[in-house]
Amino acid sequence: MSTKPVLQIALPVPLPGCYDYLYSGSPAPAQGTRVQVPFGRRTLVGVVHGQTQSDYPKLKAVSAVLDDAPVFTAELYALCERAARYYHHPLGEVLNYALPALLRQGGDAQPSQEKRWRLTERGTHVSDEQVSRAPRQHQALQVLREHPKGLSSAMLNALDVASPALNALRDKGWAEHFVVENGPGISKEVLAEPPLAANGEQQQAIHAIQDAEGFTPFLLDGVTGSGKTEVYLQAMAPQLAAGKQVLVLVPEIGLTPQTVQRFRQRFAVPVTTLHSGLTDRERLDNWLAARDGKARIIIGTRSAIFTPLANPGLIIVDEAHDSSLKQQDGFRYHARDLATWRAQTLNIPVVLGSATPALETLQLARDQRFHWLKLSRRATEQQRPGIEILDATLAPPNQPLLPLSLQAIKQCVDNGNQALVFINRRGYAPMILCQDCGWQAECKRCDSFLTWHRAENNLRCHHCDSQQRVPSRCPSCGSSAIHEAGSGTEKLTELLEQSLPVPVIRIDRDATRRKGELDSKLKTIRQGDPAVLVGTQMLAKGHHFPKLALVVILDMDAGFLSADFRGPEQAAQLLLQVAGRSGREGQGRVVLQTRHPDHHLLQLAASGDYPALASALLEERRMAALPPFGHLALFRCEAMTLGKAMAFLQELAQQPVADGVNVLGPVPAPMEKRAGRYRAQLLLQASQRAPLHQTLERLLDAARQSPQSRQCRWHVDVDPIDML
Repeated sequence: MSTKPVLQIALPVPLPGCYDYLYSGSPAPAQGTRVQVPFGRRTLVGVVHGQTQSDYPKLKAVSAVLDDAPVFTAELYALCERAARYYHHPLGEVLNYALPALLRQGGDAQPSQEKRWRLTERGTHVSDEQVSRAPRQHQALQVLREHPKGLSSAMLNALDVASPALNALRDKGWAEHFVVENGPGISKEVLAEPPLAANGEQQQAIHAIQDAEGFTPFLLDGVTGSGKTEVYLQAMAPQLAAGKQVLVLVPEIGLTPQTVQRFRQRFAVPVTTLHSGLTDRERLDNWLAARDGKARIIIGTRSAIFTPLANPGLIIVDEAHDSSLKQQDGFRYHARDLATWRAQTLNIPVVLGSATPALETLQLARDQRFHWLKLSRRATEQQRPGIEILDATLAPPNQPLLPLSLQAIKQCVDNGNQALVFINRRGYAPMILCQDCGWQAECKRCDSFLTWHRAENNLRCHHCDSQQRVPSRCPSCGSSAIHEAGSGTEKLTELLEQSLPVPVIRIDRDATRRKGELDSKLKTIRQGDPAVLVGTQMLAKGHHFPKLALVVILDMDAGFLSADFRGPEQAAQLLLQVAGRSGREGQGRVVLQTRHPDHHLLQLAASGDYPALASALLEERRMAALPPFGHLALFRCEAMTLGKAMAFLQELAQQPVADGVNVLGPVPAPMEKRAGRYRAQLLLQASQRAPLHQTLERLLDAARQSPQSRQCRWHVDVDPIDML
């Protein structure tokens, strides 16, 4: 039987391997090119993996080739292949994840035409008196006067120029929206403003990064306020001057606007962003701008690590310890590790910056596999405030703030400064209960209590987002003695508003849901007027508030007492990040309320000595053969009954494993029921990666062939961050 030319296509389906499709055209599309193919009753967009010959008589043919040239560069395709192998995830799903949404749907890989706003001929003659009664139009008019070549909608939005004002000017014939025929020219001058003066430690770090040749991994270990961003900016300058691109990863969207603003102020080169807050069209345009070399600085969250780069020069991961850099569903990769892999492939430097480095990264620096750059003092020469521990053991549950804490807040705002009350819990109260029979409001779908959100007057589960009405009487005994227990940001805001004459600004996911609301609140804070901030970890990292002189930290005990071995590390990182917001440009003070004031790890964290705490935790990890001295992979299973989940994992646990691999479990997950399903897990532990991955391959084959797998949902998490 004669053979025919066949394309191997990676498809976005949860199955390993590629699929063969007939293709008779010439030349055959190269690896990394998108094609459209029939798959069962569906039509899918896949990516060409390779070419071969086949004599199988029933092969389907490729429906259409979507690209003239591959959308994946060879380097980026290799990164996706390596990630698929390491995290044991289907290559087709990894490639699909790496593409912008419009390309996944089969859209053209072409940028939209750039549109800008500018003044018309009539608009240039408009006097200020003509718009004196319309301040927003007056502001828009002034901004457009200063930029005769026009500004994009994104730039105008960043300058706080509202769309209604622009539309009003257009209706009057004073402004117009036009298409830019040619892309913006690249300025010969890279710097838009001169760099700040760097201290000795900063200069050493800057020179080390600038002088690096080829792949050189750096850990920039700097206390909060030590000027890590300034090190990034000055280290980038030679790369940008040489015409190269810089990729900057940040852990959360909330940090992106201020980072973009800082970089745009410093450099006269195009800066683009990539994160989930963009529209699909904006994301594709920015992705293409990076691919074509038009974007010189690319700032994004974890998925931006898959951005194609025309001329890469440097990769920076800010807040590299942050767990947000690890994807927690679907394709469970860690952007910090992929950044290092990619820099190695591209043969360029990579900088991981953090005030509280992850223990894995810290150990790499101690083993001299990373160049360790230390910034031990603040850039402003202000001393880091010590953390005062207040014993909250005897505090009544309905008074979240101790009298000493409230007194400190009042004194702070009386002195014209700002204070931050940090509690990593949204809502009004974490639970409601009956004082007569002890009934507590629990989620029907999860093993968790319902949080009372008083503003919406409902009870909400923060795990599955199910909602219930607040009962007027106890469902168990009929009593009306229902009360809340504990406190969240909403309750603290109410208490502080009743006690203080200054504005209380709440920043959490509930209070910043609307687009632009977070930026608006941060702008108000940076104006420096006396105020009290109440917030969750959205305020913990990356923000610089010059007038913030006091931080009060509540309810940090759970992390230090967590069943997860990473709990104390993450709690200490969060504690020190929050404490670092205080006294960045003046005298600062930090107060920590705790019910476990004598806990040795909490004492170490409160002393501000993160290296000592890290050493203690690393020694514990060494003795237990936990990361970074061992390697883990976690099989998780969800089913309608716990028995089905346990039976499936028990079948896997009985499979033969490679030498040096320990199988622990299966056991019910710490939160046994979540979103209506029962959860169990199986942990694999090994001192070396190779036998662990050999065992994973064997167990994955068994899992896919097991009849019990049809009765449950399961996945494997390599290098898990969340063990709960």
